[in-house]
Amino acid sequence: MAADGGVQAVRRAIGMLDCFGGGDISLSLSDLSRRMELPTSTAHRLARTLTGAGFLEQEARTGRYRLGPSIIELGQLSFHRRGLHRITPELAELARVTSATVDLAVRNDRYAVILSGGSLDPDSGAGLRRPLHSTALGKVLLAWAPERKVDLEALGPLPALTDRTIVDHVELRAELDRVREAGYALNDGESYDGVRTIAVPVLDRLSHVRYALAVRSTPQVMSDARIGWFVTHARACARALEVLLLPPGERRPRTADRFSV
Repeated sequence: MAADGGVQAVRRAIGMLDCFGGGDISLSLSDLSRRMELPTSTAHRLARTLTGAGFLEQEARTGRYRLGPSIIELGQLSFHRRGLHRITPELAELARVTSATVDLAVRNDRYAVILSGGSLDPDSGAGLRRPLHSTALGKVLLAWAPERKVDLEALGPLPALTDRTIVDHVELRAELDRVREAGYALNDGESYDGVRTIAVPVLDRLSHVRYALAVRSTPQVMSDARIGWFVTHARACARALEVLLLPPGERRPRTADRFSV
């Protein structure tokens, strides 16, 4: 029972921190209690513990909570140890050449989490998470996942964001097969009307995806005739990112076909 209680406490702590993942700068105690479906007294004890450890901090004037310095420290450590501070020039050059928005993401559960790029709101951090099933980033992260056959049912229901969103698991499986065959993913208005995105994988030597790189524009700019041009530039950038982000022993050989499986 004690062990089970410890696991529950950890899950609740992670869940409370996760409440801030939607772009909210601060949340009240009642917000946290409601989102976690916990009694206010339980949410208060948990928030107080996380505040004491520096993972949350409480605003003196309003009493609202926001992410604390311990989270910032861990985030910065992860950012630099992944080598993400080195990739800004590459992403900026791809954005310049294509006149498009460029993002780099990793998978976290059912989401593609953007680590760097132009889609993020610099003030709030909104846009950090994107659903896997309705984004080019997500399709890439699923199509080249380390598991040979991803359990798509584990994603749960696939909500429709537009009338083009894939909402059937069987259809999504077929789409991932097409992505692997083509070597890139396309999101043609599946997240937002009037937005078209292509994404390519940043692969390791086992042909497993480590990151997904996306280029986003409009169908007028990223026309059918020009998709190949955008893919070519994205792939060149992804290849450079392999060198910047992966240790030498984990990189694909320079002569390898990067989309072999």
